[in-house]
Amino acid sequence: MSPADPAGTIAAQNDATARIQGPSSSLTGLRAVVAGLGVSGFPCAVHLAERGAEVIVVDADETRDLSDRISLLEVLGAQVRRGPDTVRALPEFGEPGAADLLIVSQGWRPDSPLVQEAFTRGIPVWGEVELAWHVRGADAAPWLVVTGTNGKTTVTGMLESMVSAAGLRTRACGNIGAPLLEAVLDDSLEVLCIELASFQLHWQRSMSAHAAVCLNLDDDHLDWHGGREGYAEDKARAYEHVQNACVYNRHDEATLRMVEQADVVAGARAIGFSTGAPRVGELGVIEDLLVDRAYLPNRHKAAAELGSLEDVAQAAGMPGQAPPLHQIANALAAAALARSIGVPAGAVRDGLRAYRPGAHRLETVAEADGVRWVNDSKATNPHAADASLGSFDSIVWIAGGLAKGARYADLIRRHADRIKAVVLIGADPAPLRDGIAEAGLDVPVARIEHVAGPAVMDAAVQRAAELAAAGDTVLLAPAAASMDQFRDYAQRGEEFQRAVHARRRGGDPHEPHDPLGGG
Repeated sequence: MSPADPAGTIAAQNDATARIQGPSSSLTGLRAVVAGLGVSGFPCAVHLAERGAEVIVVDADETRDLSDRISLLEVLGAQVRRGPDTVRALPEFGEPGAADLLIVSQGWRPDSPLVQEAFTRGIPVWGEVELAWHVRGADAAPWLVVTGTNGKTTVTGMLESMVSAAGLRTRACGNIGAPLLEAVLDDSLEVLCIELASFQLHWQRSMSAHAAVCLNLDDDHLDWHGGREGYAEDKARAYEHVQNACVYNRHDEATLRMVEQADVVAGARAIGFSTGAPRVGELGVIEDLLVDRAYLPNRHKAAAELGSLEDVAQAAGMPGQAPPLHQIANALAAAALARSIGVPAGAVRDGLRAYRPGAHRLETVAEADGVRWVNDSKATNPHAADASLGSFDSIVWIAGGLAKGARYADLIRRHADRIKAVVLIGADPAPLRDGIAEAGLDVPVARIEHVAGPAVMDAAVQRAAELAAAGDTVLLAPAAASMDQFRDYAQRGEEFQRAVHARRRGGDPHEPHDPLGGG
């Protein structure tokens, strides 16, 4: 790591955007285009308009009912323009015409016409993270940032629970929970636990987190980032200008390289975590205990007990069982961030005990006739599915969707002895079929023909039931994105749950079910 000064890191910043400092100064005269009227774009537009900026919001999707948002923005004097044509060129504001700033919502591609025009004209392009960093106040809550290919949501949730257990007012935000800008403007919060996706990090340059972690790095969203190198570069932005601790995964050398190459504030430390015995400067496991050898004055000779593997199992929704390695790693990563702000060891333990897993992440939906049905719809890439497949012994695997350029042979080889059968969903089965063939996996493979929504999951559940026997786990861990057949991974998981419960009842597969019933 090399020291850096976080001030003034936006190279292409004009006089108008330089005035966006703190939450309340006047922005009269600033002309901002906000691309997207969704979860992140809307609060950005509202905040700028409230502070007097001239705002034009453009959104390609004119089908959603966003009348409440549009009404509020119009009251604040902002213009809203919808439809595909609105995002093909930067709108003009009248004389002298040019925008001072373009703010893009998460996922807005760098090669989109709107963004390319801004680059050509020298107009700064910010995302929500960049805006939120400039808007935060002088006494702003420290930022604890979590990124990585997989485990972000779990680690952020565990972190929030640990910080809360220490008696600090905090909130999970960013890619989950509250929009980041909304959390930044809540001056009652003492700590922000922030999950950031690679799309969000791509647009940030000024953020100076108190501590940050990149949990792991594997191929994902390569089509968006233009390849693995671009994806890794954007993940590494989490470590830029870190003030206190750059937390890395000792078992993933890519994360260590990111830390070694990061420009940080003088005095920031590299803190490792390992599912094995920790070295000095790391958190890890000794026997059945989570321990800290990083944040102690006498860390060369001693370790602080942070909790037990049973605490991790409870946090993972698996009480009484041996927790999977990836959940142990998640707990240690969260603890490393929490300890960077002085969270006591007892609060780390209490936070793990209080934490409950989020929806669609290794949820046991039902157990019947000796077969366990598990929903891990949030496994949207091979790295996430790797953790899922490693958690069970005999698996009927429901997989498929948008591969996003991912390859599957290595994943399948690692778990060939666990996979009893595969049920393929998704519009294009070729990537998984190719992976199965390349890995030489010789098991039954059932293809569910491409349809959208509930019908595909009804058919997948029925076929999985025919392939499963007592002792098996039917695992929905698609290793792919969902948008070819579902609105998002949550709908995919919900349809799986519905289909499983409907099959158990023997009733109408499209009848709604009580998610708390049925075991």
